[in-house]
Amino acid sequence: MSANSIGQFFRVTTFGESHGLAMGAIIDGCPAGVVWDQNLLVQQLQRRRPGFSQVVSQRKEADIPQVLSGVFEGKTLGTPIAIIVKNLDARSNDYDSIKQRPRPGHADDVWKNKFGHVDYRGGGRSSGRETVSRVMAGAVAQMFSKTLKSELNVFGFASQIGPLKLSAEEMNPSFEKVENSVVRFPSDQKKVEKLLMDAGEQGKSYGGTAEIRITGVPLGLGQPVFHKLKSDLAAAMMSIGATSGFEVGEGRGATSEEGSEFHQKEDSPYGGLRGGISTGEVIILRVFFKPTSSVLDVAKRGRHDPCIVPRAIPVLESMAWITLADHLLWQTSDTVGYAGPA
Repeated sequence: MSANSIGQFFRVTTFGESHGLAMGAIIDGCPAGVVWDQNLLVQQLQRRRPGFSQVVSQRKEADIPQVLSGVFEGKTLGTPIAIIVKNLDARSNDYDSIKQRPRPGHADDVWKNKFGHVDYRGGGRSSGRETVSRVMAGAVAQMFSKTLKSELNVFGFASQIGPLKLSAEEMNPSFEKVENSVVRFPSDQKKVEKLLMDAGEQGKSYGGTAEIRITGVPLGLGQPVFHKLKSDLAAAMMSIGATSGFEVGEGRGATSEEGSEFHQKEDSPYGGLRGGISTGEVIILRVFFKPTSSVLDVAKRGRHDPCIVPRAIPVLESMAWITLADHLLWQTSDTVGYAGPA
């Protein structure tokens, strides 16, 4: 099985299965001298981990990271950085039936048909547990990116969970309001919590939408043809399990508009990207998620998220940081002796 890596210059390889010994990430290409922020790494893992609320998976994982290489005396060495977290609360017996009866909506049968021999426990590498590796790598990407551009920031929130949507007036929430909500939906928190609690008890599930905003973006990130910043961001986001769609700026809303009005809007409708290159404006992305595949009796017996969006947001942010770090490094090779527009 190949294709476990992402990035051209800031390259991330993830490894591990849901019920194996550990999950891990190897980050190759991070320059030497980046100040290591262990607290940031731990904090980001805690934002993603299961078991922190009754409305998410009840698998109890501490997700304490162990840095195996690439860091010395509080700074990166420029050598590959390897990080793992151990799997401590796998209940493999819950998945014995999958060997003979694949779960609807999951990748059990697809992986079996493709590879022949698979780790069926918890979905193996197709499990949402795989995303813990992305968050480890994303924390390193954030450390590096903010070393170069301290004003860079990535912020995500749920704009829709099942039938509940934020109004236009609620689409500019503060980070604190989002993080103080266990569902990362900055309105009607109790209503959303009840929706998901009831779903968990009844074996139901919901999809939703996450919005990601990237601020402090420098001009000129992105390659104009095959590695447009928007296409690399789309590939990064859509590589996450359960995603069903992606849009930037006004996205599909632009398809019904007339051009002379669309291109004259006071607020840029392009989402901070033109020609595949960052304009320096806020980059606005939306990622759509299907309902969690485990439903009815499967959901009642196992430990599953009734909606993946709340725990997916730290993963989406991590994939954005990884993409930004890659393009920040790439930008250094674009020109010789040109300092940008005066």
